[in-house]
Amino acid sequence: MALAVIRTPSIEPWTPLQRAPLPAGRPREWYVSHNRRLKAMRLTIALLDAGVYIPSKATNTKIRTTATTLGIHPPSDTTCRMVRALIRYGR
Repeated sequence: MALAVIRTPSIEPWTPLQRAPLPAGRPREWYVSHNRRLKAMRLTIALLDAGVYIPSKATNTKIRTTATTLGIHPPSDTTCRMVRALIRYGR
């Protein structure tokens, strides 16, 4: 007969993941687009967690307010469009 074991969760402080350095030798445009995609993904996840599931509800003002709340620099119009595209196609 199998016994159910209730484990108590370990109480360890949360530590963020260590970021790996970006590869060297790429053109500057690559780094700009890479960082823009990362920012768009972070903002998209935050908006989805906040209940914004429709791209039309994710206005530039809403996205920039979310960025300020997260402590991220306000995104450009291009990044805001990327966030709406990720919300649209992420279903």
